Amino acid sequence: MRKRVYISADYAPNNGDQNVIDELHKWGNDNLHKVDYCDTAQVASGSVSKDSNCRPCDLKLEFNRQINASSAVIFVIGDKTASRTAGNSCRRMTSGAYCSCTPYKQNANGTTICKVFGQPTHPGPNDDYGEINSLSYLEHEFRQAQKKKKEIVIVYNSLYNQPNWLPSYMKGYENYAQPFWTKNAWGNKVGNYAFIKLALGYE
Repeated sequence: MRKRVYISADYAPNNGDQNVIDELHKWGNDNLHKVDYCDTAQVASGSVSKDSNCRPCDLKLEFNRQINASSAVIFVIGDKTASRTAGNSCRRMTSGAYCSCTPYKQNANGTTICKVFGQPTHPGPNDDYGEINSLSYLEHEFRQAQKKKKEIVIVYNSLYNQPNWLPSYMKGYENYAQPFWTKNAWGNKVGNYAFIKLALGYE
């Protein structure tokens, strides 16, 4: 039985963690590793973001939907993850209904008025994590996974444990996070599929 797993990671082209995502997707595309992956980049480049009026809250709402549809969430932690702030520009909760907002990937066009009318509601205990917030996209995904009690798997983009890389909002997960990479019998760096398979409940 194949599982649907959401991947949260830093997709910065030059110093992000694309190498881990590529390896995970490679496993998901063959006949041996039975996992279907959906990741942040796929959501951020999908139909929601193609709307010229797409805002950070729209992306966070879609992240919620995709996480809800997944049985587990893999968080890839690199050496820059803790400093990433993309998505934290929303000022709706602190500045009110007429605050300024920059549509997704349209910084050059300046800001526009917040598209959320009325007073945002505060989500109940069984609701999704509210999409109107000033969290980064990465932290929002983590909060949603926590709130919906998804299986959380945390891996470092490293051969070694790197607890100092964990963002502050992941405090308490130091003993759960593991290196994604390992060495095989020939000394080659390879993804630790055995750990991922065990963490996802295949063994």
